Amino acid sequence: MTEDSTTLTLDARLELGGGRFVDLPVRFGYRRGAPFAVVVEFPGLARAASAWEFCRDLLRKGLHRPAGIGDVRVAPPCRCHGRRELRITLRADDGTAVIDVPVEPVRRWLHDQVFTLVPRGGEAELIDWGVELVRLAGGGPGRC
Repeated sequence: MTEDSTTLTLDARLELGGGRFVDLPVRFGYRRGAPFAVVVEFPGLARAASAWEFCRDLLRKGLHRPAGIGDVRVAPPCRCHGRRELRITLRADDGTAVIDVPVEPVRRWLHDQVFTLVPRGGEAELIDWGVELVRLAGGGPGRC
């Protein structure tokens, strides 16, 4: 972790279907320079599937209740179904990946590091809105 970023590396489980899982390393990253987003990376996977960027509040909300309506969905542990992990579902044109990660390390990382680095409500102060407007108008590279 630097003063402008933080990471969390965990062992996750990728669902293969039929109740089968495979262990998979996962790395969560957060940068002060992109204050609204977290990045989830899968070291060792093909480059096209190795990183996903989504709203840090989606991850926070998913700790407490199902969250997300698009390509990324996050669901809290579901004791009634015997699942104790945080579930992250990633959808792409070529398929869907369901990853279970330990919930407590993610909760602590968000609280102790991510929201300490940039408190909720302080994100917009860190955005260079001129650069973002040029990017949105097609004049520069996007982050997504």
